[in-house]
Amino acid sequence: MRFSRAPVCDGCLQELTPLAPRAQCIQCGLPFENERPLHESGLCGLCRRGVTEFDWGRCFAAYEGALRRFIHLLKYDGLEPLARPLAERLAPLLGQAGPVDLLVPVPLHRSRRRARGFNQSELLAAEISRLSGKPMVAALLRRTRPTETQTGLTHRQRRLNVQGAFIVARTEAVRGKHIALIDDVITTGATAGACARVLKRAGAARVVVLALARARLGIIPIASEPAPPPAQPPSRIRRAACGA
Repeated sequence: MRFSRAPVCDGCLQELTPLAPRAQCIQCGLPFENERPLHESGLCGLCRRGVTEFDWGRCFAAYEGALRRFIHLLKYDGLEPLARPLAERLAPLLGQAGPVDLLVPVPLHRSRRRARGFNQSELLAAEISRLSGKPMVAALLRRTRPTETQTGLTHRQRRLNVQGAFIVARTEAVRGKHIALIDDVITTGATAGACARVLKRAGAARVVVLALARARLGIIPIASEPAPPPAQPPSRIRRAACGA
């Protein structure tokens, strides 16, 4: 058995099921239970209407089950070592994204980052950079104001909630570049779209999105997320993570 600093065994990680490539939108990667909801073009309704502002997106798996628990352990229990094995599952999708010059994590507002102590998307981007050799620029995007939680909002409300919330810190670093945005979870893609919008306005040639998880069509959460689990001693966290 291989040991690591993350409180998740190899067996638990092997149980994570990647999204089926044929049952998702060919542009944004929105997953479906089967191919029937897709238009003959292979696009979801949002992409057919031209609402999606990033050029291409993919997620490793659906935001449910074990992966959802692991993401909660990373974000809310501060188990930063989980970023490495999770990024190892996301990194292969980078090879499907076309040319990429820079990895850019979706930023947190400074107040939330201060409270959490880290940005989980930045941890994932740093690990993908290590694996791929692509440079990661953490401070290229900035969130200028805190935003209300996106949970329970419609797609239009989500877009309005994050409108004007991001800026590009250095436009010269963006101009003409192919950029991969890295995030942990995508629901409707409104936040990723807002980031892509300002990057393109700053001169980015193309913006793709990679995230660990995405909500399936039809199970996008409409009620409040459960409260983050309370901090537990390491032994109890390990049992929760592995289901033992």
